[in-house]
Amino acid sequence: MKQNYLYLYNNLINYTRNKDLYKYLNREDNFSDRLTLFLLHFSFFLKNFKNDENKIVLQEIYDFNFRQLELSIREIGYGDQSINKKMKDYINLFHAMVSEIHFWEDLSKSDKFKKISIFLGDFGNIEYLLDYFENFNNDLSKKTLNSYLKSVSKL
Repeated sequence: MKQNYLYLYNNLINYTRNKDLYKYLNREDNFSDRLTLFLLHFSFFLKNFKNDENKIVLQEIYDFNFRQLELSIREIGYGDQSINKKMKDYINLFHAMVSEIHFWEDLSKSDKFKKISIFLGDFGNIEYLLDYFENFNNDLSKKTLNSYLKSVSKL
């Protein structure tokens, strides 16, 4: 099953590497920017597939993804104490994202703009990113979790 989770993780990473997401960033992107976009993608993913039937699988995916992030932070060269602090910060950021987008479909466009802006304040054209994540969310809602885990669909 972990191979399926790795496939899903890599798909989320590939979405994060989309150069168009960074074209309105007024500086060179960094690890933190990429991680923020990864966590937003992951937030929308979990929001779309959260239900009682998927609860165990989504918890495993959550655990797997954060373990992969921790390994990435270690590869960058952070020490053990720094990693614990960074992971705590990233997990708190992620939970804030999940909380803000929980009722995404019920929000007005201006409310969605405000919520995305909370996390992507350094990006120049939030409107572009809002449209991007709106489309991403819509695409996720058209498929099943199983289709992503069985490598049938790419995110």
